[in-house]
Order: sequence, then structure tokens, then C-alpha cells
Amino acid sequence: MGKKVKKENETPGKETFEPVLVEGRTPETVVLLLNSTEEDILVKACEAIHTFAEKGDENKVSLLGLGALEPLCKLISHNNKLIRRNALMVLGIMATNGDVQDVLKKMDTIPSIVDKLSPEEDVVVHEFATLCLASLSVDFICKVQISDNKGLPPLIQLLSSPDPDVKKNSLEIIFNLVQEFNDLHAEALQVVSNCLSDSETLHLIQEDGGLTRLMEFILTPDTPDIQSNAVICITRVAQNSENRKLLHKQNIEKVLVELLSVPDVNVTTPTCQAVSTMSNHPASKDSFRDLDGIPAVVQLLNNESLILREAATSALVSLTDSNQLNAFAVYEAGGHEVLVQQLCGSCPRTVANSAATLGNMAGQEVIRCSILSHGAIQALVEPLKSTNTQVLVSTAHCLAELTCDTESRAQLQSAGGLQPLINLLHSYHKEVLHNACMVINVCASDKSTAVEMCKLGALEMLQDINQSVNRRSSFSELAMNSLLNSNLSVKYSLTGHLAFTDNISNDFYDAGKACAGQRILTLEELSKQPVNQYRPVIVVNTTKAEETANVPEESQSNPSETDTTKADRRTPMRKKKKEDDRQKEEAEAESPAEKPLKMMDDISLQLLAKQAKESILPLNDEREQYSALARLVSTAMGGAVEMERLHEFAWVLHISKLKYMFQSNVVPIGFIRKGIYCHRALLFKCLADCIGLSCTLVRGEYNRAWNEVLLFDGTPSSNGRSPQPCRYIVDLMHQPGNLLKANSPAAEQYQTI
Repeated sequence: MGKKVKKENETPGKETFEPVLVEGRTPETVVLLLNSTEEDILVKACEAIHTFAEKGDENKVSLLGLGALEPLCKLISHNNKLIRRNALMVLGIMATNGDVQDVLKKMDTIPSIVDKLSPEEDVVVHEFATLCLASLSVDFICKVQISDNKGLPPLIQLLSSPDPDVKKNSLEIIFNLVQEFNDLHAEALQVVSNCLSDSETLHLIQEDGGLTRLMEFILTPDTPDIQSNAVICITRVAQNSENRKLLHKQNIEKVLVELLSVPDVNVTTPTCQAVSTMSNHPASKDSFRDLDGIPAVVQLLNNESLILREAATSALVSLTDSNQLNAFAVYEAGGHEVLVQQLCGSCPRTVANSAATLGNMAGQEVIRCSILSHGAIQALVEPLKSTNTQVLVSTAHCLAELTCDTESRAQLQSAGGLQPLINLLHSYHKEVLHNACMVINVCASDKSTAVEMCKLGALEMLQDINQSVNRRSSFSELAMNSLLNSNLSVKYSLTGHLAFTDNISNDFYDAGKACAGQRILTLEELSKQPVNQYRPVIVVNTTKAEETANVPEESQSNPSETDTTKADRRTPMRKKKKEDDRQKEEAEAESPAEKPLKMMDDISLQLLAKQAKESILPLNDEREQYSALARLVSTAMGGAVEMERLHEFAWVLHISKLKYMFQSNVVPIGFIRKGIYCHRALLFKCLADCIGLSCTLVRGEYNRAWNEVLLFDGTPSSNGRSPQPCRYIVDLMHQPGNLLKANSPAAEQYQTI
């Protein structure tokens, strides 16, 4: 072994030897030195033997034959820390050999080794003490000795050691201790469960057959404590995606499905939690379905235990997430009906899980209809008022999936669900806000629901959100755009722009430009206000083609013929004048509550729409169609007015007379005979939409407004590409029918003062 040691013999006498150099070249010599009383010699001898033992099993067996174990077992309790450490390093290395283990079993060395697990010892001592016990703990007698000497508590403490080898060795000892010791199973499995989320540790256990043993514990009959803790271990393992793959290969799903039928809730509850965690692995979701695990989980929803019902709903959330086949399996098992009932429960997590599962299932129309038939919309209203964040997230998500038809949106409105939904826009929780915006986006496709949400202040709140750097998102922008697109009156007031695709319909009204954050009143609210000095609200009411077709022949005469000698009102014919006079008398005789309904009856506009269809649609040239419609609008609203004489055009007085006639600030557009830019552009947009022509409506400053149209110029280019359409501004005021190319000086002059 070639180790040189300085030996210093001290005697009780006055004189001592000078240091003597002792050279040991053979194992026999160094082993003999283990019996020395000299500390320096013991330190060096242990170091030499450790180096020798590390070289292989043959050397370990050689040391065993030379009697090295007995002195080493004594030295691990030496007063000198360095000697204790070095001796334990040798013993730990030698104990990995089977022959050495057999001898150690017969020696009373385990108590001394367990003592070295105390916190006072250093990490190296812990490492080799646990290494030695790990080698011995596979033997039944050694397990008893470790347990009798209270080895489990310090081993549990060492699981938090910063040294990975110490943790690994300690875990292996604990795992070995649970074999054949039924009284230790539950406690030991709880300890093991705290360690198994670590992939490295799991692979160590797996290589040693640990997972197989865990599944044996799970299936041990009549041992609910052991089964429960074993399943908890599995759940901890399954937190890691790689571990889930490993467990799937071990067919853990089959074991868990069997446990779902155990009558003890202390077993089925953690089993549902394990199913939930394992379902994050796509292949496991399919396995649970194929093994009929889904009906078993659904059955547990009827259990009296609140904790079990919570765990079961959690499992269903994971099982149905992005898996339509599993969602259908829940539906076939009647799970959707029970989940709707759970929405009224007292446990927030159960409510949240139930709503999330129903949301996952609602993507299939047949399931969605069935969920709605069991009163899901009404049941979701109360959770919308919850203070629990996860309840709000799941409830809003579920509503976004369910309210995709008019009937369900009407149910939400009648059940009082719109107000708590809009209140969620106050939330600063990102996911709550996103999901609330998604519900608003879906519900906004229904015009009456959109109007109601606007009444409740949804637009103002969304405006605030979209102006915030931290709160705005694509979801909030989508919600606002959807609300505006379903409420074009509000959109025009807020944005001053209606696109080609925005088609004006009945009850559209222009209330003027609104300020940001200002609530825009409904037409009903505006019509009930007393007459004031501000600009009127112009309302549009077109009727369906069949209604227009039923207008009497004598009433269908051209309403656009004008008498330029009349300054205040140009009536197309006597019949029309009589009709207007009749409307005026009725309007003056009505009570304020009846006014809004009658004021919408705009025969003149209906006749203009009919005339536009009959005279403009037959024209073959699109450019001529727009020009002809422009002339029709101009004629109906007072004809062409020269730019220089615009100040002489008495439209303000005319509008004031109409407000007085109706005793209202709301004026039907068909009654306007002297209209300025904003009135003419609105009428052009209205009639164009009626007959299927496309145009925009853009608000400018100081009562300016205009329409843009797209027209193709010229023929396809030489390379075969189709020409791009050009934008034109339609002149409705000065040279009616003239199309001004956008951005040209003439167009800019038309758009500005």
C-alpha cells in the first residue's frame, strides 16, 4: 500500500523518541495500524485503506479477510472527528460488497452508524453513514435494527440535506424500510411522497423497482391508509411531465381506475387527484376513457363528501381539457346534468371546476344544447358575483362557450347576468378580465344584448381599459369592437366612422360626436328629453322590402320633387304634404311616452328607399349608380348649393321647426328637406345600404360628413394583374353626383371648411 507514517512513541517518562517513519507496503501492515493508539497513524491508515478499498470488490474482500472490519467499527465512534470520518468512509465503501454486508449483519454496528446521522456530524459523515445503511437496509434484520434504534427520524431530516448523495441514500433507506413493515408503511410513504417529485430521485427508485412496489401498495386490499399514501406518492411523481410518461408506461391508469371503486373516501379522494394530475399527459386521458374511468369519476359527483366531489370535478376538468371524446364520455355518463347542479354548491373550488368542465364540453353542439336545457345559464349568474378569482375565471369561460345563440343570450339577460358580467371589467386580474371580454364579444353579436350592455356602461369601461397600458389587450379591443359593430349608432358617435361592411338598419341614430368616456344615451332616453337648443338627434327607420311594397300607390309618388320657391319645407306633392301634416298633428297630440314609437314612422324615407331600388339598381355602370344616388339624396334635401352661397342655406331654421313640430330633439331623417353635409351623408349611407351598394360614412368637423366609395379605374395592367380600386368622395352638396378622388384638392376642400 506504500503508505509512510511518522510514528511518535510517548511514554510517561521524561524522555521520548524522535518521530519514527513507519512504511507500510502491504495491506496486512496497514490493517495492523488500525489498532494503534496514535491518532496521526489512525488518520493516515484509514486514508490508505479507503484508497485501497475504492479500487474494487477484490480489495474489499481482501480487507475483510485481514480483519479490518472490527477495528473500523470501533473507530467510527472515536473521539477524534477526523478519525471518525475516515473510518466511516472506509466502512461505507466496504459495505457495498455483499460479503462485507454478511459480516456486518452479525456485528452490532448499526446503532453506532445511526448515531452518525445526527446534525452535529458533517456532510461527509452523513454521506458514508447513509451509504452504509443503504447497503444494509435491504436485509430484514438490519431493517429491524435501524427501526429499533430510531433511525427513521434522522433519515427524514436528512432528506433536506444540501448534498444530493445524502438525500439519495436516505430516500433509498426509507423506501427499503417500508418493505414487510406494515406499521411503517403509511408514515414512510408520506415521507417518500415528499421526495418523488424530483426526476433524479424517481429514476433511482424506478431502477430499484420502487414504482412496482408502490403499485403493489396501492392494490393491497383492506389497507386504506397505505393505499391513500401510496396514491399521494403517485400524484407527487406525476407533477413532472417526464415522470408522467414513465408512469404511463407502467400502466398506472389501470391501477387508479380500480381504486375509484374503493368505498373509502380517503382512498378515492387522492385517487381523483392522481387522475387529475396524470390527465395532463394526453395518452393517459385516452387510457382513462378506454378503461371506463370517466363514468367512475362521474359517479363520485353524487357522493356526500364535499372534498371528494371537489376532487372528482378537478379530475373531470383535466380529463375534458382539449379532449372532445372525453367530453362526450362525460355527457354520456350524465355528468353534465350533475355538474350544472354543482354550480349552486358552497365550495368555491367545486363550483370553479364544474364551470370549467362544462366550458370544456360546450364546444359540441349536442352537449351545449343539453347543458342549456338543464338551466346552466341561470345557474352561472350567481357565480359571476363571486369574490373567488378561479370561480370568476371558469364561470366567464363557460359563459363564453354557452352564449353563442340568441336564446342563450336572452336567458343571460333575463336572469340578470349582464350586470355582474359587466362588473368584471373592473377586475385587475388578467384572466378574469380576458374571459369577461370574451363573453361580451360573444353576446355583442345580438343587437338587443349589445344595447343593454352599453346601457350598463360596458363601452365606457372598455374605453378606460383600452387606454391603460397595463390592462388593455386584444381581448378588450375585440370586445369593444364587437359592441360597436352591433351598435352602429354608438360606433358612429364614438369613432366618427362607419365602414363599408357596417350596414345601417332600423333605429340607427346620429347623436353627434361623443367625448371619450361619455355614456351615449339610447334612442329611447334621448326621445324623452325636453326640447333643447342643441343639435338634433337624426334617426333612421327603413322597413323591409315587403313593407315598402305595401305602401299605397298614391303615397309612392316621387318624394324628392322640390319647389324651390318654398323656403322652409319642400313637399313632393299634395298627398305627401297631407301625410306630413297628419304626422305632425299626431305627434303634437301624443303623450311623451308614445312619441318614440310614432316618430319612427318615416314614410318619406321608405319611399326614397323604394325609389332608389327602382331607379338606381337597373343602371349597369357602378359609377353611375353612385352618382345617381347622390343626385337623389341632394334633391331630397334641398338640391345643390353653391359653396359661396352656403351661408344662405337656411337648414338650421328648418331643423328647428322640425324639432318644434315633433316636440322632441329626435328628428326622422325622411322629414328633412334642407339638409347639410352630415344629413346628406347619413341619408346616402342609409339608402346605399338598403339597395346593396357599399360606402363608408365619415364624420368631419363643424357638421361636415362624407361618404367614400371604391371604384376600379381603367383596365388590367400589361402583366395581367387586376387594378387596385381607388377611393372617391361623393359630392352630395355642391355638384351632386360628382366623384372626387380621395386626397385630391377638390376632395380636401369638400371635407373641410
